[in-house]
Amino acid sequence: MKAEPIKDLRELKGLKKQIERQAQIRAEQEAARIEAQRRQQAEQQLFSQSVGAVRPLADKHRNKKPPAAPRPQPVPVQQRLDDQAVMREALSDEFDVETLLDTDEALSYRRPGLGPDVVRKLRRGGWRLQGQIDLHGFRREDARQALADFIREAHKTGWRCVRVVHGKGLGSPGKTPVLKGRVQSWLVQKKEVLAFVQARPAEGGAGALVVLLAPSATP
Repeated sequence: MKAEPIKDLRELKGLKKQIERQAQIRAEQEAARIEAQRRQQAEQQLFSQSVGAVRPLADKHRNKKPPAAPRPQPVPVQQRLDDQAVMREALSDEFDVETLLDTDEALSYRRPGLGPDVVRKLRRGGWRLQGQIDLHGFRREDARQALADFIREAHKTGWRCVRVVHGKGLGSPGKTPVLKGRVQSWLVQKKEVLAFVQARPAEGGAGALVVLLAPSATP
């Protein structure tokens, strides 16, 4: 399609003004672009001056804190207390019981602080027998452990009077009571034992002991 020819001078002047206006707009746009670029450079320069030299970030693993030292294993406090309790309850064969026994016909025993009337009452049957253990045929180590367990459980149960049968030794070499002296020594070392006497003939005589236990702390 052919452009229409310019008809007169007035139209030519209008076209000239339009071209000048477009050129002015382009010039203003270019000036604005140059001004924006200048401002951006100025802001970057100001930022660099304010912040200073920029350092690259360190490697995250390089500055990582070293792993904490492993915690010590917990001390088994309760096990240690239990072991100490077992050691306290260990019954020694080296204990000299003869110095603690009353020199009467039954070689009775009463814990210091108890009067002789306690032994007399125990010998007369003032406390009802509530249980017994028979150590006939036990080897020494087995008898010691069995006696310790029996006294501990009897005390926890709340029993006050029990009988311990150790035998008269009639079947032992030399016809001597092997366990009698041992049992007396072991009983004296037990904190639960307050006193003991030789049993009456009907209760075993020289082959047994009647033992008075301390009151239990539990009802």
